[in-house]
Amino acid sequence: MAAVRSRAALRAALFCLPLLAGCTPPQAPPNGWATLPNDAVVGAGDPVRGAIINTAYVFGNPGSVAGQPDQAARAVANYAFLTVELPYGPRWRGFNPTIGIELGFGMQEVQAAFGIAPNAPTQAVVDGLYGASRALRAGDTAAAERILSPPVFTLGGAATVQRLAAMPVLPRAAAGANLAMQEMDRQDRLGSPRGGGAGGGGGGGGGRP
Repeated sequence: MAAVRSRAALRAALFCLPLLAGCTPPQAPPNGWATLPNDAVVGAGDPVRGAIINTAYVFGNPGSVAGQPDQAARAVANYAFLTVELPYGPRWRGFNPTIGIELGFGMQEVQAAFGIAPNAPTQAVVDGLYGASRALRAGDTAAAERILSPPVFTLGGAATVQRLAAMPVLPRAAAGANLAMQEMDRQDRLGSPRGGGAGGGGGGGGGRP
């Protein structure tokens, strides 16, 4: 009788294993989750979709933000956010996984161009760049430079603002952003709920488990 009970318990345990595996939380991003601020998009638009469109355009056309460091800062912040949201966010599991890989390589290029510490928390990068963007729009360059300071921004405020004002061509980052845009368009054509609507992203926090 004990042997029968033991076999029954073993079968029950084996049956439960797939269920437990299905409940395993998604892998967390190395530099932590991030959300976009409320002013990342105007009105009731989807902030994640807005970030994809913005980065694809700006990184594909860096001259469009020449002399506008506030706009460049927003684009760089959006790019950093997407490197977390698209590969790890449950809303985007239907996306081609190579997009996360390409965004990651592109982020290395972005970090080198703008002096972003590789180990900086993604949320700190997003918050710093959006804060600097607001200060620059208000004409307060000194405040922007204070925000863009070490340890997150290794070049210091003044140099970082100068880099943003003359955004260079970053081919790997542009390729990653463009790939994300193409995949979003593909999902839209397929009618995928992951690519449409504002449900999963909220304020940009769709990736949080």
